[in-house]
Amino acid sequence: MKWDPEILTAAGRPSPEEIAALRLPESCRAVTLHKADTGMFDGMAGPDKDPRKSLHVDEVPVPGLGPGEALVAVMASSVNYNTVWSAIFEPVPTFGFLERYGRLSPLTKRHDLPYHIIGSDLSGVVLRTGPGVNAWKPGDEVVAHCLSVELESADGHNDTMLDPEQRIWGFETNFGGLAEIALVKSNQLMPKPGHLSWEEAAAPGLVNSTAYRQLVSRNGAGMKQGDNVLIWGASGGLGSYATQFALAGGANPICVVSSDQKADICRSMGAEAIIDRNAEGYKFWKDEHHQDPREWKRFGKRIRELTGGEDVDIVFEHPGRETFGASVYVTRKGGTIVTCASTSGYNHEYDNRYLWMSLKKIVGSHFANYREAWEANRLIAKGKIHPTLSKTYSLEETGQAAYDVHRNLHQGKVGVLALAPEEGMGVRDHELRAKHLDAINRFRKNRTA
Repeated sequence: MKWDPEILTAAGRPSPEEIAALRLPESCRAVTLHKADTGMFDGMAGPDKDPRKSLHVDEVPVPGLGPGEALVAVMASSVNYNTVWSAIFEPVPTFGFLERYGRLSPLTKRHDLPYHIIGSDLSGVVLRTGPGVNAWKPGDEVVAHCLSVELESADGHNDTMLDPEQRIWGFETNFGGLAEIALVKSNQLMPKPGHLSWEEAAAPGLVNSTAYRQLVSRNGAGMKQGDNVLIWGASGGLGSYATQFALAGGANPICVVSSDQKADICRSMGAEAIIDRNAEGYKFWKDEHHQDPREWKRFGKRIRELTGGEDVDIVFEHPGRETFGASVYVTRKGGTIVTCASTSGYNHEYDNRYLWMSLKKIVGSHFANYREAWEANRLIAKGKIHPTLSKTYSLEETGQAAYDVHRNLHQGKVGVLALAPEEGMGVRDHELRAKHLDAINRFRKNRTA
């Protein structure tokens, strides 16, 4: 049967036999970076680098399948901050990741190419599976998490995030989700939540799993009922899921935002304790080299006003350099600062007296293992946690989508349609959707862009 992607969106779901009979195309469209462009932003400050200039939509060969792998027809994807890092070649160009991966084996050599297909989220339909794949078959509707592991070392068998060959798919590997056809390992696949559209289902993956491990899992902060949780960027891609997990888990989120509109989104999720850091004028750095402890104290006082005099048990950290000193200071004695990123800078500075003398802990958290990603997706599928999609772009507009995320012109997550011709397609469970429609559309109603 000739390749015709419309079969995937036509009325009535195609049978596994029909999908398996499709003759796959030799090429497809994909969002790429070009190795030849890696120096294009040299000498520019990070905020001035424009993803619209580095991201391309190219016709690229469809990769061949290896053992334990699957080809997925991508209906929709989304933009994460690693999309921005990739596009501005920070902290380093991703082609170094592809070169190192390519040296691992003849199979991984496929990833070392002069172009990089990026993207770490997808929702779509399984087209083909490689040898050794038994859990998935053509026609399965899936989402993919972004953990790629080899698991040939003992180190990864207690927690797959500790595999020495752990990589983030679509960032440290090739053939990512911002394409019409993506290559994944079968242990990246999870069932698509039936009450969500393609673009809604694609949005949570990376950030939802990351927030779950960072805040809920015993590998992260191990949040419990009653905890006070300080959440930076509480309406953003990561923070919006952390806020939901805190509320769903009986904790008390203290949401830090940067505008009235973002505060309103947090209130609509059910949060009550909110700090608008711009309106209240917090400046944690006097200049490039010196922080202002007086601002840490003012911030801590404000938190206690919102918590009835209590300090925070957990800080959900991801801004990094700009906020880390304050985060360490405001955490209660014996509390935890859990960090998964450094979007404002990687070199963190804090006063260690407030860490060691108060027995606080700093925990590093990076994405999630398969079990954690599965549990996070299960909560989405049950309607306990909701996507935070605010806006959807076409594949051709991915550069603009990444630009908006880079400039913080977005709320929650921004989606990208690949093979899905329009928004709203792919919903299977209309009854469950009707129960949660307001929550599903919450960020669309409050978007700024």
